[in-house]
Amino acid sequence: MTDTTDRIALIRTRLAPLAPTALDIRDDSHLHAGHAGAEGGAGHYHVRIVSVRFAGLSPVARHRLVYDLLQDLIPFPIHALALDAQAPLTNP
Repeated sequence: MTDTTDRIALIRTRLAPLAPTALDIRDDSHLHAGHAGAEGGAGHYHVRIVSVRFAGLSPVARHRLVYDLLQDLIPFPIHALALDAQAPLTNP
């Protein structure tokens, strides 16, 4: 398993308590080569997560739930995290 694969698996495991119905994690570190945060080997990630736990929450509250689960991974091995945290769509 590569370092990137290990980190993505770790992020996936950490977010499991949110019982996501969709979870896509992309390593964008290669787009930030030469960036100060990337020099030490920390990565840049994009996370798209859909969870019923986000229903009725503001975007800030959704992000807080995610960051609470990942806080000890920042600033290493996660240097930057772009989040798209959504509640499932419901039919009216």
